[in-house]
Amino acid sequence: MVVGELDEADVDRIFHALADATRRDILTRVIRAEQSVSALARHYPMSFAAVQKHVAVLERAALVVKERRGREQVVHIDVTALRRAAELLDAYEQLWRHRARAMEQILAEDREGEQP
Repeated sequence: MVVGELDEADVDRIFHALADATRRDILTRVIRAEQSVSALARHYPMSFAAVQKHVAVLERAALVVKERRGREQVVHIDVTALRRAAELLDAYEQLWRHRARAMEQILAEDREGEQP
């Protein structure tokens, strides 16, 4: 399945990135305001290196961009990538809504066929 500019590998990276609660929290914080990796690390009971790894997963999924500013690495949201992820989820929602309507129609036809 390809959605917009996303191929299967992109989809896998996005869902993998969003599957972890810490990464979702990092994403939420970065959506509110860009932050350095060290500022993000202060919010979690884990090592700086562990937070860096979480940020790297989000970066590989193209959900965030990390750039060096002086001695710090600042993380900010990639709005375009976030929109593509939302489009992907919308496409899945439409698929499931279509399937639910089809099942409702089949059940309604079965009920009509059972009535004397």
